[in-house]
Amino acid sequence: MKAIFLSDAHLRSPRDTGYGNLLRFLDEMEPGTDHLFIVGDFFDFWFCRKGRLYPPFRAIVEKLLGLQRRGVQLHLFEGNHDFFLDDYFSDYGVEVVPESATVELEKKRIYVSHGDRVDRSNRRYLLLRKFLRSPAVYLLQKSLPPSLLWSIAKASSDLSRGQLGWTEDGLTSIMRNFAETKFQNGYDAVVLGHCHRPLISRMTVGGRERILVLLGDWIRHFTYLCYEKGSFELMNYRM
Repeated sequence: MKAIFLSDAHLRSPRDTGYGNLLRFLDEMEPGTDHLFIVGDFFDFWFCRKGRLYPPFRAIVEKLLGLQRRGVQLHLFEGNHDFFLDDYFSDYGVEVVPESATVELEKKRIYVSHGDRVDRSNRRYLLLRKFLRSPAVYLLQKSLPPSLLWSIAKASSDLSRGQLGWTEDGLTSIMRNFAETKFQNGYDAVVLGHCHRPLISRMTVGGRERILVLLGDWIRHFTYLCYEKGSFELMNYRM
């Protein structure tokens, strides 16, 4: 059993370094991989629908669907930048996870989520998040011409880029506390994105080793988690 987890590529253009690296990584990853978990914010924005794909995303989406056709089980988790994914990917039988999932791999119980809801104290963000996923916004984006919607989304992304609202140290601490709670509830591992900091932390809870993984990103770090034969390894991809 081999599974790959990655997150926070924030893809926008094939000219971006992360975009090209990901295409090459996916080409090289294929042999022997059973599952690919994309844990949110793979796209810097996502407003696509049946038959209407944002043109710069075509190469990477075709690569993902090609992997699935060749037997890699694809799991797409929604992030705070890419949601409403099911509108497009449901036609291809891809599993889309709006919030979080419990993943069972070789008797290991793993909690997987993008992680943007871990900080429950940030009520302003949680309200904004709820609004952006509301039926009203869903219907609005469905009614706009795709070209206009993509222009608005790109402009919004340009304005918000790099404005995280928290430090990596602060969010790492919050995520560590969150993971410890999950370990008390019987999880063997917690895998989160959103923080952009790569981290693997091993601790003993209840007499067993538990593992917290923060996946990093494909902007600065080019990191991913590989699970194989019961072992977790946080790895770095470099050409």
